[in-house]
Amino acid sequence: MTKTSLLLLSAATLFATTPAMAAAPIGGKWVTAEKDSIIEIAPCGTNMCGKISKFLTPVQGPPFDRNNPDAKLKNRPLLGLPILLALKDGGKQWEGNIYDPKKGKTYKSKVYMNPNGTMTVKGCIAFFCQAFVWTAAR
Repeated sequence: MTKTSLLLLSAATLFATTPAMAAAPIGGKWVTAEKDSIIEIAPCGTNMCGKISKFLTPVQGPPFDRNNPDAKLKNRPLLGLPILLALKDGGKQWEGNIYDPKKGKTYKSKVYMNPNGTMTVKGCIAFFCQAFVWTAAR
């Protein structure tokens, strides 16, 4: 075996055995920044998803997805409604979509853990993002 072949084999072995960078786990129950609901995040297939699991304040109006632009979805109950959709591990953060039932809009989303145990959830249009800090539900 030549020196070059040995070097290439060593490099390939190193890359094959080096673990990929993974985003910090985000599963569990989280209180939204507005402190009006609890979102439960759990695996959904190979991704992570989050749904409204409890209201902490009374819901204004009927408890349905009334602001959804799709007429067929306007009668979905808000309780259990998926809002974090198909979050994929992007290395340092989770990336997918977030649905805002108050506005009836879906945005690109980035979610990551903070050193203090809180979680930042961003909703983005193009490169403009709005960040919200969620806390672990106790």
